[in-house]
Amino acid sequence: MGPTASGKTDVAIALTERFPLDLISVDSALIYRGMDIGTAKPEPEVLKRYPHALVDILEPEEFYSAGEFIRDATREIDRIHQQGRVPLLVGGTMMYFRTLIQGMADLPPAVEAVRAVIDVEAEKLGWPALHKELAAVDPDAAAKINPNDSQRIQRALEVFRVSDRTLTDWHQSTREARADFRFLKFALVPEPRAALHARIEERLDGMLEAAFIDEVLRLRGRDQLTASHPSMRAVGYRQLWAHLDGDYGRSEARDRALAATRQLAKRQLTWLRSETGLIAINSLETDAVAAISTRLDRELEA
Repeated sequence: MGPTASGKTDVAIALTERFPLDLISVDSALIYRGMDIGTAKPEPEVLKRYPHALVDILEPEEFYSAGEFIRDATREIDRIHQQGRVPLLVGGTMMYFRTLIQGMADLPPAVEAVRAVIDVEAEKLGWPALHKELAAVDPDAAAKINPNDSQRIQRALEVFRVSDRTLTDWHQSTREARADFRFLKFALVPEPRAALHARIEERLDGMLEAAFIDEVLRLRGRDQLTASHPSMRAVGYRQLWAHLDGDYGRSEARDRALAATRQLAKRQLTWLRSETGLIAINSLETDAVAAISTRLDRELEA
């Protein structure tokens, strides 16, 4: 695990050279085809040599949930085990990690018509107003969600409107995680924070130089894809889409994307601080591959 731009992919690939590991991506943006530059997706030749399960499995117009991730990741874990190898899950979507490890409620499926209505309301009133609506019906869920976190507000309201039960109520009937899985949890936590911020900025500027805007232009050309789809709410894509809509200039789009990416990293680090049994590694001061390898040598011999 680790925040964005912490070097997770490079470490994971290096570990596959030393141990019988197969990679499973835990990233809510890498699942989408055609979203390559802005997601820092590994190059095709890298993916060919080091296959990552759950990369490029959906079109950007499609929806994907944590429940679907559990289903798909569990299938891949079982497949890898059957081949006598060890799954290495790598990514930064902390909610996916947590639901896989701890289990989750059997939430009702997404209903696109209900989501569309919520999106229209958000355009008129703003997401903070819908967050207040959520707080009125499900204060516990609202307390855990940022007033501008459109995706989570939408899902919480959708669940309530579809089922007449709050998200909190659903979570109280959590489905148990697989008891036969044992997780060894490593996190890359770059310190000092300013160094991580510098890496984020350098990577974003590299994306822009590599035609990130052209990638978003191509995506905008898809008939069914809109700014309200979860894929286009991803950091960077959301800001560039708004720029191409004429909401602000390129320079401001870059600055907004940078700020949003830093905020994403902050949220990821907050999740990691609350994770139990975590082996944290400062990847800026320690050879992360060597440190993880030492632990894996012991675990895989046990």
